[in-house]
Amino acid sequence: MAERKVLNKYFPPDFDPELISRRRHPKNSQQVVRLMAPFSMRCNTCGEYIYKGKKFNARKETVEGEDYLGIKIFRFYIKCTLCSAEITFKTDPKNTDYNAEHGASRNFEPWRDEKAEEEDRLAKLEEEENNPMKVLENKTVDSKREMDILDALQDIRARNARNERVGHSNDLLSRLALEEVENDEDAERRRLEEEDEKLVEEVFSKVPMAGASPVTVKRKADDKEPPAHTLLSSSTRALIASTASSVPVVKKRKTEGKNSLGIKLVKKNKVQAS
Repeated sequence: MAERKVLNKYFPPDFDPELISRRRHPKNSQQVVRLMAPFSMRCNTCGEYIYKGKKFNARKETVEGEDYLGIKIFRFYIKCTLCSAEITFKTDPKNTDYNAEHGASRNFEPWRDEKAEEEDRLAKLEEEENNPMKVLENKTVDSKREMDILDALQDIRARNARNERVGHSNDLLSRLALEEVENDEDAERRRLEEEDEKLVEEVFSKVPMAGASPVTVKRKADDKEPPAHTLLSSSTRALIASTASSVPVVKKRKTEGKNSLGIKLVKKNKVQAS
């Protein structure tokens, strides 16, 4: 597979690049490019909406006779995703944007609002220059608008503060309810532990002791267990000793003259050395 990815080509010693004729392209040839829709638009043929960022295989060409300060303007051809109608748009270097040219209409053009605002401002200035009373009226309208904006802002702040207080109170109530639930759980746990301890004491109190009082084990600070015989009372130790002395000791009878296989052994007299 490595030999298929060689990028260097072999050139013979007698290779002359001047002998290769250059391909001649038409002056206004189109190129196939991959692009995304630069703005949201609606097809004029079927009404399909094409949103910004939709990918297309488009044809690109240079617009003849149009430029902006020496910058070329390009035209792109795409097709509608529903009816395959042709849609064209051009670059707009002046506004650093694109212009819908044919086949579709742009949903929103931001510079239109700016132009309308600029036209209104210029008309307002011209009117104020010729009519002093209009200046006073405009100032009154502007001051009233500012007061309305301040009142609305104050209402929004008051509403936010009220919502924040309500949120804090709800948090406090929820926290208190959680603490009450935890306290109830702790009390129930303690009650169950006490009932278990009482039940254990009742059960062990009914167990009869063999002639002796109950034994209480006390541990020392060094956590060493005392010997078992020291935990018994004197009466218990005397009872155990008397029981052990009354049990007869059974001795194992020794079979003389026989080994483990039952063969009788005969002792030989030792020969005294003369």
